[in-house]
Amino acid sequence: MDKEQILLRCNEICHNTLMETLDIDFIDVGDDFLTARMPVTPRVHQPDGVLHGGASVALAESVGSAASILFLDTNNFAIRGLEISANHTRSKKDGYVFATARFLHRGRTTQLWEIKITDEQDRLISICKLTTIALKKES
Repeated sequence: MDKEQILLRCNEICHNTLMETLDIDFIDVGDDFLTARMPVTPRVHQPDGVLHGGASVALAESVGSAASILFLDTNNFAIRGLEISANHTRSKKDGYVFATARFLHRGRTTQLWEIKITDEQDRLISICKLTTIALKKES
């Protein structure tokens, strides 16, 4: 599959999911990364009008999970999230945020992803770590 087909497939599987609710759109993919964007609107604000940390974490887990589907053997293994952590470094009121997932560790059983969330000027908004596990599918 070429880049456009991969991104189309990533976006197609998001219909009727949290990713669609949050308007997450997969926009770039490479040999070792996947990037998505999410609009920052009142739908993802906390009460004081800035991006809710939970929305950032949902974006991060969505991108890390989609990257797992792309870069791991999902024919023989089911990939599940074990843990996610986030540090929020800057607030954001409007525009877009961009999340890029890359492996920090690609083990046979567990994987560690780094997901950086940035704004349009490439300033860090949040940095997240996602741990996933590959579980052998039952025959």
